[in-house]
Amino acid sequence: MASVHFSPGDQVVVRGDYPIGHFRTPVYVRGYNGVVVRYLGHFENPEPLAYRLQTHLLALFKVRFRQNDLWHNYKGSALDTLELDLYENWLERG
Repeated sequence: MASVHFSPGDQVVVRGDYPIGHFRTPVYVRGYNGVVVRYLGHFENPEPLAYRLQTHLLALFKVRFRQNDLWHNYKGSALDTLELDLYENWLERG
């Protein structure tokens, strides 16, 4: 079984990279802090798959972000959150 580097409750930061090409991590969360909600399994990395390149398995995590952190002048509740599925190669310890 492949290793899992994050657990529910872990603070993470989404890499702030802006590489050229086909990437599945939304720009609006890059560089922001979130919290791992759960581990979703290991899957082939969709970024090289988009180019039909050989890939390897990566852990996928559901990560929760506070809306107030993501959107300047957010007018909703301070309790509002957004959850995204993000691959481990985009996450760093927060």
